[in-house]
Amino acid sequence: MSLTQFRVDDGPHTMDGLRLLAQEGNEQVEAFMGRKVMDVWAESVEHRGGRQSLFRDQYNALGRLNLAALQRIASAKYQRGPAFNRQHPFVEILFSDITESGEALNLSQLVREALPPAFHRMA
Repeated sequence: MSLTQFRVDDGPHTMDGLRLLAQEGNEQVEAFMGRKVMDVWAESVEHRGGRQSLFRDQYNALGRLNLAALQRIASAKYQRGPAFNRQHPFVEILFSDITESGEALNLSQLVREALPPAFHRMA
């Protein structure tokens, strides 16, 4: 059976990253991509050189924009079963899962706000 009704969880939660919800029949399945994984994925596309972490509204927006790709990545990992997902039916999306999938991240709507000077790293 495959995952359906994929959506970004915009509600309050304490997880530091993108939380996705899906269904497998009557069972709810949670997929999660940590903020640092999202940062590395975005940086691999942007090639900006400087590291600026994404904020929740930014990675949720990227999640919605790239929902089809994320669904394919999470579904492929989920279908591999409990041997590959220690917390089955929870699916943690790692950067290696993204790399193996070959999926491209669409950053066309990512808006990066300038950080105040106090946040810039000194070299």
